[in-house]
Amino acid sequence: MTTLLIEDQVISIPQARADGESLWVPLADLQTTGWELKPEGACRGEVCVPIPRGREDEFVSHGSFNLGGLAGYLGQPVVHDDESGTWVFGESAGDRTAALRSLQAPDFTLPDLDGRMHSLSDYRGRKVFLVSWASW
Repeated sequence: MTTLLIEDQVISIPQARADGESLWVPLADLQTTGWELKPEGACRGEVCVPIPRGREDEFVSHGSFNLGGLAGYLGQPVVHDDESGTWVFGESAGDRTAALRSLQAPDFTLPDLDGRMHSLSDYRGRKVFLVSWASW
């Protein structure tokens, strides 16, 4: 069993196969990851990534798609633990740079001292003073 953490999703794929930095996901299970293989390339929603000519075997082979290879090609950080079969796919540097340039803080939700949950998005359009502390 292989567990993938992609964005806010936890996905289990029983037939996925790890090979070094490659994670081969059966084409039948690829859509569960949010990706789909189309004639124009690997697509996630409206965005398609063309598979480089001459390198098709690095991405598609024996009825499986190399999700780890695609992440590397896109500059997306990947961390995996072979013992537990867990793969974590981070946000690409380009996407992160675009988010930082937007000057829009990422949303998060935390409890106050009384246990009530507050999301940053609840305060959009208003000034917010955040105080954080860490022991390390």
